[in-house]
Amino acid sequence: MVPFGRNENFIGRESILQQLLERVPPSTKRDDCQRTAVEGLGGVGKTQVALEAAYRVRDQHPACSIFWVPAVDSISFEKAYREIGEALGVQGLDDDKADVKSLVKTALSCESVGSWLLIIDNADDLKLLFANPALADHLPFSRKGSILFTTRNHETAVRLDIREHIITLKEMSDAEATKLLQTGLKENQTNDTESTVRLVEFLANLPLAIKQASAYMAKTGISTTKYLNYCQSNDKIMAELLSKDFEDRNRYRDMNNPIATTWMISFNHISRDMPLAAQYLKFICFLAQKDIPVSLLPPGENELKANEAIGTLKGYAFILDRENLDSFDIHRLVQLAMRNWLQGKGEWQKWSINVIQQLADKYPLPAHENRKVWMRYLPHGQAALKLQENLVDKEASASLLFNVAESYSILGKYKEAEQMHRQALELREAVLGREYPDTLASMNSFAVSLRNQGKYEEAEELHWQALQIIKKKLGGNHPDTLTSMNNLALTLQSQGKYEEAEQMHRQALELRKEVLGEKDPDILNSISSLAGVFEGQGKYMEAEQMHRQALELREAALGREHPDTLASRNNLAAIFRCQGEYVKAEQTHRQTLELSKGVLGSEHPHTLTIMNNLALVLNDQGKYEEAEQMHRQTLELEKEVLGREHPNTLTSMNNLGSVLNSQGKYEEAERIYRQTWQLIKKKPGREHPSILGCMNNLALVLDSQGKYAEAEGMHRQTLELSEKVLGEKHPNTFTSMNNLALVLDSQGKYEEAEQMHREILKLKKMVLGKKHPDTLSSMNNLAVVLHSQGKYKEAEQMYRQTLGLREAVLGREHPSILGCMNKFAVGLDNQGKYAEAEGMHRQTLELSEKVLGKDHPFTLGSMINLAGVLNSQGKYEEAMRIFQ
Repeated sequence: MVPFGRNENFIGRESILQQLLERVPPSTKRDDCQRTAVEGLGGVGKTQVALEAAYRVRDQHPACSIFWVPAVDSISFEKAYREIGEALGVQGLDDDKADVKSLVKTALSCESVGSWLLIIDNADDLKLLFANPALADHLPFSRKGSILFTTRNHETAVRLDIREHIITLKEMSDAEATKLLQTGLKENQTNDTESTVRLVEFLANLPLAIKQASAYMAKTGISTTKYLNYCQSNDKIMAELLSKDFEDRNRYRDMNNPIATTWMISFNHISRDMPLAAQYLKFICFLAQKDIPVSLLPPGENELKANEAIGTLKGYAFILDRENLDSFDIHRLVQLAMRNWLQGKGEWQKWSINVIQQLADKYPLPAHENRKVWMRYLPHGQAALKLQENLVDKEASASLLFNVAESYSILGKYKEAEQMHRQALELREAVLGREYPDTLASMNSFAVSLRNQGKYEEAEELHWQALQIIKKKLGGNHPDTLTSMNNLALTLQSQGKYEEAEQMHRQALELRKEVLGEKDPDILNSISSLAGVFEGQGKYMEAEQMHRQALELREAALGREHPDTLASRNNLAAIFRCQGEYVKAEQTHRQTLELSKGVLGSEHPHTLTIMNNLALVLNDQGKYEEAEQMHRQTLELEKEVLGREHPNTLTSMNNLGSVLNSQGKYEEAERIYRQTWQLIKKKPGREHPSILGCMNNLALVLDSQGKYAEAEGMHRQTLELSEKVLGEKHPNTFTSMNNLALVLDSQGKYEEAEQMHREILKLKKMVLGKKHPDTLSSMNNLAVVLHSQGKYKEAEQMYRQTLGLREAVLGREHPSILGCMNKFAVGLDNQGKYAEAEGMHRQTLELSEKVLGKDHPFTLGSMINLAGVLNSQGKYEEAMRIFQ
């Protein structure tokens, strides 16, 4: 007695059916009346699985009677029992006072009836099953019988004492779901394979949702592509599609078939039996779908009630367990249906406000120390804010916006941080006023997010405004005032306004020591910031001392892996590089990079900065291939994470050009420099130090290609701007002077070039020290211009001195050694010292092939020079072999 015909289009579920056929036939357990339950979310296909199982039991056990009872309500239950009684010939059914359910129970409990399988479908309503009168009391018992229940509610199975024989039915597999969708549709409706797969995924592989979609497409003739577009257009259209009824001969005629209606039946049961669970479902439909922490939910009457409410939602499969028991997921389509229900009932705004207020209360002010907490809350804060139509509770909304924005800032997602800080600031100014502490905090954080994106002028203006208000409200010595001063100074520093930044950093540092004490973490921020200014000014020894101090204190106070500690270690490594200590710099950068990847992630802006710095020091050591690869990787990531015109991205473009230039790839280097130059010129702040680097590098690559006049013009512009922005004794100014002198030498303007080289060398010895790599470069360059003027003895003496120092400081295989060796050898050749010149040329060529490769322009030049000195000695055959 089954009310439905066999579903000829039944698909899959073989493993579940196998389990059922091993359990539900009465003969599988001779000493008891077997009870089995199939549980799962409404629409997952429990009834269809039970129906197929019934027909398979009939086929395999012809002597077994099969009875079907829908437990949707008491009327349908009693009606089915009466039909069973009539089939069994039970006496007394026609008596008006007859207890039909008891009579049928008694009949089925008699073993003389034979073996039977009783299927109780839709056993979901706890009140119907277990309240007075309880339908569960009328379940028969016979050792020749077996009862199979289908239920959406796990508690039903537990209360029926079926704990060991509960089969949980999940969504279909991708293959099963796709096949179900295609059933009854024309080939041209599903021939877009990608859309079909995505639609099945969108419908969460739920059989009822898929059949509903298939029925709609069969009715309208639209394709899976069109239906998917409807689903993805907006939640309202999707909810409407989930609510459309359709014809299905294998479902009850007096029940609506849409999946949304199916879930609302379950929700009504929950609302009646466990109101707190219904409230939780309304609450979580505003959150993200995955990893919803229990700690975010509003408190119940007590912890026990809250646990019961969560258990009820899990029992109906509206929410799903995760490995960690302190969180859960919500089914996406259930969430969508619930949102639609709230809008239809006029409860959307009420619950939207509740969620924002709860999240604003629970979401902590983000910091590295509580990262695990806010990282779990972040997607839920995002989701709730995204669903806000009208920000009714503006103060709570601003608080949540602020904390979510701070989270984005820590994660390096500066664009998102700026957008949310802007909103938070506007709300706080409107509600609290411009001078309220929370408003000032928003101003400060908004300005920081602007600075992080390279929007320095706008950030500076906002920082100045905030500082003036904070000073007025709180006084010049208040910790918040000092934080504001530090942030303003950092923005000035980012624009190359080093003197103004240094003055402000010094003032903030002294006041922090006085107000907060020597060991306060903010002191470390001031020390690190001031060290950064010294670095920008080329005061490397002072910068190193302060960076070491900051690193030691941060490691002791914060730990080795704290982001601030990593920043200090990166800064110290950068100072090592500035002072020519390349091996130490590389080692420190590599250690810091690995730690940063683990702590912040491979795509965090701070990690990308470390990658860039490591690539720079690799280039300094002549490890060009690795440097180029790392610069390219950094550049691509920065374009994606920060944007094409972010200052860090432009710096990476410039650095990539440098390593290409070092390898003799002049045309590509020039193209990249010109692209960078065009992008920089579009931005405000034409006197920023980063512009000087780009101008200088473009001039260098022009020089390398013999475009001397254009190179000289750009070098002169760069030097003039560098002296104005950085000062005459800044290391970058020395670089500009040196490069101008080199291009003058290339054009035969030897006297002017020599004078400039002597001046540079004197300044570098005084500022950088006699053994600094840059000082040694200037010694070599002076020797070159002396040689060009025929001052061979003086040039030779300087070459020997430079070569000895460079080998001691940089190592014999450093690329800069090659240039020095080559020039020295040419000088010997010009003096007629052919044998010594030949030996030096051979060493240079051998080293160049090893370090730069046989096809590098410098290597080819070394071969020509060797051939020339051989020719000078009459060794024509060997010289000819080299030329060929």
